[in-house]
Amino acid sequence: MPRRVMQGTVIGDRADKTVLVRVDRRVMHPLYKKVIRRSKKYAAHDAENHYKVGDVVRIRECRPISKRKRWEVVTEPAGGAE
Repeated sequence: MPRRVMQGTVIGDRADKTVLVRVDRRVMHPLYKKVIRRSKKYAAHDAENHYKVGDVVRIRECRPISKRKRWEVVTEPAGGAE
């Protein structure tokens, strides 16, 4: 089964080897049919403490690392062609 991958913005990097990532998504309101924004925060594993607040990162689902960490930051190759 493939692992889920999401893109978000780092909003916290105070913890050691952990970053807090906010993932935004757009959903349609069921009654008013207006597109609204919803966001959720995920604790992601950053082994090298490389990412800082404001960085846009991709996170991938992984095995449980701690009580709240079930995601890891995907390290993209330099100059990735996407």
